[in-house]
Amino acid sequence: MKTLLKLAAAGMRGERLVMLTAYDAMFAGYASKAGVDILLVGDSLGMVIQGHTDTLPVTVADVAYHTACVARGNVDSVILGDMPFGSYQASVEDAMRAAATLMQAGAHAVKLEGGAPMASTIEFLVKRGVPVVGHIGMTPQSVHAFGGFRVQGRSDAAIEQLKLDLAAVTDAGAAMVVLECVPAVVGAMLASESKIPVIGIGAGPRVQGQVMVLHDILGWTAKPPKFARNFAAGTNTVQDAIKAYVDAVKNATFPAESECYA
Repeated sequence: MKTLLKLAAAGMRGERLVMLTAYDAMFAGYASKAGVDILLVGDSLGMVIQGHTDTLPVTVADVAYHTACVARGNVDSVILGDMPFGSYQASVEDAMRAAATLMQAGAHAVKLEGGAPMASTIEFLVKRGVPVVGHIGMTPQSVHAFGGFRVQGRSDAAIEQLKLDLAAVTDAGAAMVVLECVPAVVGAMLASESKIPVIGIGAGPRVQGQVMVLHDILGWTAKPPKFARNFAAGTNTVQDAIKAYVDAVKNATFPAESECYA
């Protein structure tokens, strides 16, 4: 049986890890049977399911509902519940309540955005039995602070901050970290120095794993991001498309140079 800690150890041994979003039982089943290691019940559901322009309106109840759906379809993947905006930033007590709700719904671990400022929250959760995945780089819940969905890590100062963020979440006890929207060379640098697996999304190929939004890899997104690839092209079923994504990550053929940020 897969667990987050077993996968983290495998990632550090050189095995490439595959994460994919899932929001319901049917697609969770397809993804799990195709070999996806981690099913992320992402707050991206606010955009791809609910029709919002960003992830900010998503609530704990929303993620808990979709987590329960995913749990019913899961076969042998780790379920990772996303902590929504406002559910963990104010206090560690808020964070624990939100994490407990998601784990009671079926999550095996939770993910929260933010680097060094969230280290004490990660530590609090980990010490109380909640496995945590960090998220640094482009953090969508901070979209308005960034002035839009912008590539991060393009200056020396920004790279140093990413290094500090990675060290902070690692020291706090995070089992893995998602690194979003940074130049490929920065992703490679951070992954080579990291003591925990770095799961990239728009972070280049030289990281320990990849995560994508389901709708992006199926070609269902009207304006897909630069780092997306339509794995449904040339396949006959959704499960075949997901398997193509899994194989491309495992074989290190995704992302290609054209799908990376310079």
